Amino acid sequence: MIRTDLIAPLATLLPRQAATFPDKVAFEDRNRSITYAALAGEVCALAGQYRALGLAPGGTVGVWLPNSVDWIVAALAAIRAGGIAVPIAFDAKSDEMAYRVSDAGIAILVTRSEKTDAVDALATDRPETLILTDLDGTQPDGVSDFADLCAAPPVELPADDIDATSMIVYTSGTTGKPKGVKLTTRSMLWVNAACWAPIVHLGPEDRVLSPLPLFHSYALNFSVLSIVANGAGEFIMEKFSTREAMDLLEQGNFTIMPGVPTMFHYLMLAAKEEGWNPFHSVRRCVSAGAIMSATLNGAFEEQFGIELLDGYGITETSTMVTMNWPGEARVLGSCGLPLPGLAVRLVDAEDHNVPFGEEGELIVRGPNVMQGYHGKPEATEAALKAGWYRTGDLARMDAAGYLTITGRLKELIIRGGQNIAPAEVEETIQTMAGIRDCAVVGVAHETLGEVPVAFIVAENDLPALQAVRDFCARTLSSYKLPHDVVAVAEIPRTGSGKIMRFRLRDGYVQNENA
Repeated sequence: MIRTDLIAPLATLLPRQAATFPDKVAFEDRNRSITYAALAGEVCALAGQYRALGLAPGGTVGVWLPNSVDWIVAALAAIRAGGIAVPIAFDAKSDEMAYRVSDAGIAILVTRSEKTDAVDALATDRPETLILTDLDGTQPDGVSDFADLCAAPPVELPADDIDATSMIVYTSGTTGKPKGVKLTTRSMLWVNAACWAPIVHLGPEDRVLSPLPLFHSYALNFSVLSIVANGAGEFIMEKFSTREAMDLLEQGNFTIMPGVPTMFHYLMLAAKEEGWNPFHSVRRCVSAGAIMSATLNGAFEEQFGIELLDGYGITETSTMVTMNWPGEARVLGSCGLPLPGLAVRLVDAEDHNVPFGEEGELIVRGPNVMQGYHGKPEATEAALKAGWYRTGDLARMDAAGYLTITGRLKELIIRGGQNIAPAEVEETIQTMAGIRDCAVVGVAHETLGEVPVAFIVAENDLPALQAVRDFCARTLSSYKLPHDVVAVAEIPRTGSGKIMRFRLRDGYVQNENA
């Protein structure tokens, strides 16, 4: 079941695919494409230049680029050189970039010219080497040209260590400073071998349309490493746009599309408005990064006639923990079955297993669990107990083994001593006519402790509070009904689709106190 043949260092995978598919396009974007033969050559050349520029084994390379072919080459070369790739969101603010540069000790930073002022402004911990991907002939002192480095003669390199830290991926940071999660090539490719290849059937015949932000573990796993391991091809969107995705899908030569629930939600609405099916060549879609409601999942499959497989994953487990398999046995609304070879438990506050159907914290043990948090031994010790990673997510498991995520321990709304999972209320509100998106957040209440407040993106006018409460009362207990409703233009989310509830909560409190 687990495709162990797909787990190998880049020193093995890249030459293998270059020999098998030399002229096949591995990755493309709006500006350029690269074949497997060229990919192997550029990655090896750049890796050699990283070493020549002083990158030591275990040294860090920051990749501060938009989604692109250059992003792929820069990150893979860092790993091939025996270093550690550190993805940074291209729209990260200067302080966010500076934190990652300092925390990860980034020695080499690959970016674009527009970011040089932010790099020059770093007070301390400035990277020793700056590489720019868009030089136009002028080359400032102390700056290297990415294209020149990729075109350098290849050098002989030792094989990259598949069990060494090869990526530091920063958590979404919905609260507090993000933590750098240390992942290995083996842990990431194990997910492909246990999930993407055998369950989703990602293979060399596939052409993937990826709108995912590459700096997140979901995309780094599915849209980068797994594409290479399986010999597939991929078009990389710089960022998700409903219109652009519709236009690309219309080309008719994509077979798989990964995404997060909101992407599929907006594509479904747009396709319905325009009266056509952009997924006519796609055989399967994959959703992860945030909870997929049964309502959205069912409506998508009914509208387009293809499977939308939902799974659950987190950065600390190299992405996936569970996945729904193709076929009729799926349980919509659940996040599927644990991956083969992975151990999961649902436990109570005393670490005792909870019975089927009861809620408990999900803990995970397996080959895909992180090595730890970079530079944070206390946080690592708190998260990893006897090899089990404590996810902080609440879930239920049915007798057949299907898991349903019900919320997060720290996101639970505790109203007068009764627990409310925001996701449950959100799914109900999203079935109301005229609702495009919704998020539910707990806010402080003088007598009840916390109460749920619904933030709604409405197609036209915001429905009245009583109308929302009456609608929810059809399926939800009275203590779960929204205390207030607030109109917003959009729901703030991380790149992986998780709701940034703290932003909604902080804005609500500020307005209340104004």
